[in-house]
Amino acid sequence: MSQTPRTTSRLAPHELWRGVHATAQSDAVGGALLLGATVVALLLANTPAADIYTAVRDFTVGPHALHLDLTIGEWAADGLLAIFFFVVGLELKEEFVAGKLRDPRQAALPIAAAFGGVAVPALVFAGIAISSDSEGALRGWAIPTATDIAFAVAVLAVVGRYLPPALRVFLLTLAIVDDLIAITIIAVVYTQGLQLQWLLLALVPLAAFAVLVQRGVITWWVLAPLGVLTWALVHASGIHATVAGVLLGFTVPVVATERARVQSSTDEDGTPIYDGLTAYLADQWGVFTTLVAVPVFAFFSAGVTVGGLEGFRTAMQDPITLGIIAGLFLGKPIGITATAFLLSRLPAFQLDDSLRWPDIIGMGFVAGVGFTVSLLVGELAYGAASVAEEHVKIGVLLGSLVSALAGGGVLAMRSRAAKAAGAQPA
Repeated sequence: MSQTPRTTSRLAPHELWRGVHATAQSDAVGGALLLGATVVALLLANTPAADIYTAVRDFTVGPHALHLDLTIGEWAADGLLAIFFFVVGLELKEEFVAGKLRDPRQAALPIAAAFGGVAVPALVFAGIAISSDSEGALRGWAIPTATDIAFAVAVLAVVGRYLPPALRVFLLTLAIVDDLIAITIIAVVYTQGLQLQWLLLALVPLAAFAVLVQRGVITWWVLAPLGVLTWALVHASGIHATVAGVLLGFTVPVVATERARVQSSTDEDGTPIYDGLTAYLADQWGVFTTLVAVPVFAFFSAGVTVGGLEGFRTAMQDPITLGIIAGLFLGKPIGITATAFLLSRLPAFQLDDSLRWPDIIGMGFVAGVGFTVSLLVGELAYGAASVAEEHVKIGVLLGSLVSALAGGGVLAMRSRAAKAAGAQPA
């Protein structure tokens, strides 16, 4: 007996929701919220309100029997950030199946540049850590390998209005692959005390989630419990719970079928236009991650107590801090630009005709803005609330700041030159 195809029409949102949704789609808004949360956290952590900030961040809530008695800061890092990585997983699958990463010839150069942008910063950090002979410093080698998509794209959106659209595609592709590498590093390198039985149990709700979304079920009260259960079991296994978000995202179908599709609009003749479920869910949950999940994580993660000039001087003498700054500010642009330049000489790797090497250099600096994942890796490498982790925060903040300023300066000059030459805003 045949079944009626399951489809879901996207209802016209309330005007307020329409405005919020449109605002959340702006790259600049996401970056501004991240920056604002970071500044507020830094101010609170270095004023008389520091005790209140720390007390809230370290307040424990959750069922102890389920090993989910986490601090507010840990809920932000393990819980809210898992939703962010769910959206990342959706976007990764979308790109690999139907987007920029589908054509190997088009994606080859930014993908290769992403690997260069991971390897060189890691080597820079490792070189500084080894030469300093600082015990345990090498554990953080992966900290400067990450690129923060929200911040990096926001910088490009602000200063690069007249730059070729291909540059944003290059940066997005690079950042997406960078995220995939970072997720793999977290799962493989920073997983301790693996409890295999919990990981195997997590496959049950994960499989149920996959079956339902493949059949077109997107009802939140059906999928959310399965997602939360998958997250909790992955967390109990010892693997960082954000990996659960990526796995859940990977199960969602990309291509719109009669069984799994969402009506997004209609054409001029009134014929329905359908989206696949990855596009729909990324669109819906992307609002939450932009406006809530990532800013809240930044607020509870970036609040480092500098300790005045003496504390800052001590941090700047730590090879961990220096390695992160050097890895982000020098390693990222060198790794990305050198890899792209060398491989572009080969027939299989081609740079878009609209791009020039100063564009790639500026973008390489912008890719040195490593915030969300860098802070997460720092916590996993050295432990929360440790002196080393405090120095990680200072290194990430300073390295990201100088990278954003350098990259923004280069791209702003390129954008002004393009405007003078008659280019239209992207």
